Amino acid sequence: MLGEQAWRECGLGIPAEVDEFQRRIDTLEQQVMNLTGQTEERDQELDAARAANRELITRLNMRS
Repeated sequence: MLGEQAWRECGLGIPAEVDEFQRRIDTLEQQVMNLTGQTEERDQELDAARAANRELITRLNMRS
């Protein structure tokens, strides 16, 4: 924070590298959010498939 304050007070603004890094961070955070959503969706699909398999195995075992 002190560094940012010094940059603002001296009139130089934020260095280009910091701005570039911030954009990269924003991009990566968005990718993490997207991948987390995809993972949660696949986990739900996997849970549903497992439940269906358990039900089918139970039905098969009842026939025996």
